Amino acid sequence: MSNPSIKAKDSHIVSTANFAPIASIVVASALLLLSNSVSFAQTQKASPAVATAPNLPKPDDRYKADILLIVAHPDDDTGVLNYITRASLDEHKRVAVIFSTRGNSGGNAAGMEQSKAMSNEREMEARRSLALSGIDDVWFLRGTDTATQDVLHSLETLGHGEALEEVVRLIRLIRPEVILTWMPAYVAGENHGDHQASAVVATEAFDMAGDPTAFAEQVNAPRRYYDINNYGEGLHPWQVKKLYFFSDASHQEFLARHGPTYLASDISTSKGVSYATLNHKAWELYATQIDPLLDYYANMPDHLVLAKSLVKITSPEADVWDGIDATPIAYVPPPGYHADPRSPMSLELGGPWAFYKHFQPAHAIASSLSFVKPQTAFSAYSQLWIPLLIHNDTDQPRDLLLKSSLPDGWTPIENTMYHVDPHSSYPAQLFLTRTTPLPASAGITQTPTSVMPVTPTQDLHWTLLDQGKPTGEVSLTVYLEYNGVPQ
Repeated sequence: MSNPSIKAKDSHIVSTANFAPIASIVVASALLLLSNSVSFAQTQKASPAVATAPNLPKPDDRYKADILLIVAHPDDDTGVLNYITRASLDEHKRVAVIFSTRGNSGGNAAGMEQSKAMSNEREMEARRSLALSGIDDVWFLRGTDTATQDVLHSLETLGHGEALEEVVRLIRLIRPEVILTWMPAYVAGENHGDHQASAVVATEAFDMAGDPTAFAEQVNAPRRYYDINNYGEGLHPWQVKKLYFFSDASHQEFLARHGPTYLASDISTSKGVSYATLNHKAWELYATQIDPLLDYYANMPDHLVLAKSLVKITSPEADVWDGIDATPIAYVPPPGYHADPRSPMSLELGGPWAFYKHFQPAHAIASSLSFVKPQTAFSAYSQLWIPLLIHNDTDQPRDLLLKSSLPDGWTPIENTMYHVDPHSSYPAQLFLTRTTPLPASAGITQTPTSVMPVTPTQDLHWTLLDQGKPTGEVSLTVYLEYNGVPQ
């Protein structure tokens, strides 16, 4: 017989033997876990703590503006005072102003000071005058005041590239939603090329400030923004949402219905008087430039032309702020320059007219200014400059005849033959004078409440002939002005 106790003992021994390998595995696993824990702890102890990068400073809100006015001279702001005063004082919009010159030319109605001394005075006049409208952020570029009607001459004396760089920089600093500027077009009564030059730079800067490749050093992040001896300006690309033009054309009515109009007779809600009254006070602070037509200018409406809007609007004539909110928008590149097809032999107006013919579609403003027809102005005791471009796009030289057709009262111009080489252009420069005085209606009419210019017009015409056959023609409307042109 078997011994029960031995069976029980054997049973116990067998059971223990069966679990021995499992126990070994558990012990080994525990040792491995302990080893890994020690290794991890040692690694953690040897590694540095995770650093936290400092928060980057936000763009400087001291200079953030809603509206940026870009003009040429101290006193040009008076061309749009009805609106900027309303926007600043009554609508609590922040308005900033850039002047491309300091007004170092022209007469001085207040004293003997001229040139640089007068520009010092005019800078102070501008700051004091704009302060009446609640506008304190005023910037001056280093352009020189140039008495010319030719925008290309003004761009030359302004220093086109340097001025554009600085205006792009200021837009990226100021971050406006809207830009207001003079109208970049050659129109009668717009008697200063500097006005147009500031508009050209403003339009270009509108289309460049949002482009990170334009003046890329401005949007380059500085290596140590908190230190000296640094480089990279630390700005950010900025896309402005709307661009508006205004003009001091002598025939203001043609500007109406292409954008909003703001009346001088409206009452300022913050001041309780008309904008005309406020305009008059602002004008008076420009003592070096007091104009005999001050009452007329102070009462003029502001006709704004909507050049382009990158946000959805209800209509072109809606308020400037229509469709705008605080949300930044993405960069919208302009179309850029594209050569227009033309006939093998052709004729066109040269100088500023040819420039604008290419400039306006390149910046997508041609449709906005389609109502502006080729025109100029003439006043007594002056010459009228007419630049023409004669093009020969054939493979052979051409002798082309230019024939003038002028109304009575102009000194006749001989028909002239021009030799034009293949694939080249001949810039013909014409200077016209009158044999008779200006018409009696070319003056001003004054009533007890206003002074209104009267500007009769005449059309001048040129035809280009190739072997007696017309191959090109241009026309130009001339306003016989009451005021001196150029300024």
